[in-house]
Amino acid sequence: MRNFSQFLLRIAGWRILGEIPENIHKCVILAAPHTSNWDFVVGRLAYYVLGVPVKFLIKKESFKGLAGHILLKMGGIPVDRSRSNNLVDQIARLFAKEKQLNVVITPEGTRKLVKEWKKGYYYIALKANIPIVMGFLDYGRKEAGFGPILYPSGDYEKDFQLIKGFYQDKQARYPEKFNLSQAKSA
Repeated sequence: MRNFSQFLLRIAGWRILGEIPENIHKCVILAAPHTSNWDFVVGRLAYYVLGVPVKFLIKKESFKGLAGHILLKMGGIPVDRSRSNNLVDQIARLFAKEKQLNVVITPEGTRKLVKEWKKGYYYIALKANIPIVMGFLDYGRKEAGFGPILYPSGDYEKDFQLIKGFYQDKQARYPEKFNLSQAKSA
């Protein structure tokens, strides 16, 4: 998949930047901005190119039929968004069980415009005692990759300012759907 993914990204004009350091075996990877289904395609190809094994959260409705089987094979974790199911604790327990695990989370939670980011990614990282890696797509520059690594301090407001600062100049596929307002409780 690596060579094929590299070929597809190259002909589409995308560059891959950054990496997750070898000494980080567990992390939450933010995927932002997230305004299009193409974000998943470009992002997944980039992970194949970089050789980064990832799991990703995706709504359970996507796991029907053949598409569901493919999503599971690619690392999909079904999420039931219709009810509160303490996802933070579930994912933190998953990190405790695994020797290596990278979970991609879209803090916007949807491709639509949201007023505030969700905080679940932050509390998963805090509870699991793992870093947050700022993954990104920038359609303006056609760049995808990894930015800074943040070890959550427990002071969400302070940490979110660092996150916001990093994503400030990233261009979404649909910029009018990308908002960096501070999140409320998960």
